[in-house]
Amino acid sequence: MPASPLRVLITAGPTHEAIDPVRFIGNRSSGKMGFALADAAVAAGHEVTLIAGPVNLPTPAGVHRVNVTSAAEMYAAVSSNISTIDLAILCAAVADFTPADPAQQKIKKSGQDTMTLQLVPTQDILGSMREPLGFTGTLVGFAAETENLIANAQDKLLRKSCDFLAANDVSIPNSGFESDNNSVTLLSRNGEVFTASGAKRELATRIIDGITTPQT
Repeated sequence: MPASPLRVLITAGPTHEAIDPVRFIGNRSSGKMGFALADAAVAAGHEVTLIAGPVNLPTPAGVHRVNVTSAAEMYAAVSSNISTIDLAILCAAVADFTPADPAQQKIKKSGQDTMTLQLVPTQDILGSMREPLGFTGTLVGFAAETENLIANAQDKLLRKSCDFLAANDVSIPNSGFESDNNSVTLLSRNGEVFTASGAKRELATRIIDGITTPQT
């Protein structure tokens, strides 16, 4: 058990943004990294609330799970749980845009040669953590990139007022989205903490240790 168990909030998985009752805009996130982090945090002796998007994964033992579907629902769940949290790890791949006016009935293909969707921005959960949500604990973000990994990650760490940011190149084969493996660089405001590749559960343990060990 750690000397001081932390109350940890973790987001995981994708969000699904409804086009109509049948179709949605989504992404390839499986939720495996976030669930591995939840499992590792509990194993380290912390109290974990896991806010999970639509994924088909078992809840790690000892974890309190909150299921959501859309970006708006995830924002609301984070907002309602944040007041008692010491450490927030926002690992979910939240949609940046959502349909402005989802159809109430299934959109039919017949008679249409094209279909245009008007998209509007979703609420930026990571960018809202400090203000307006007022979170003062340790904030950890994630960045899934396909190019300029470190430069983009360092920029996001500062723009979103994170204490740490875990960056992974999702263009690497057999790594990142939908895989059991990942390649992660963990950055802090003091610089690189570590770079490692391997099973997501093993990396999760290293991340939890890296973000809960005092920086020197």
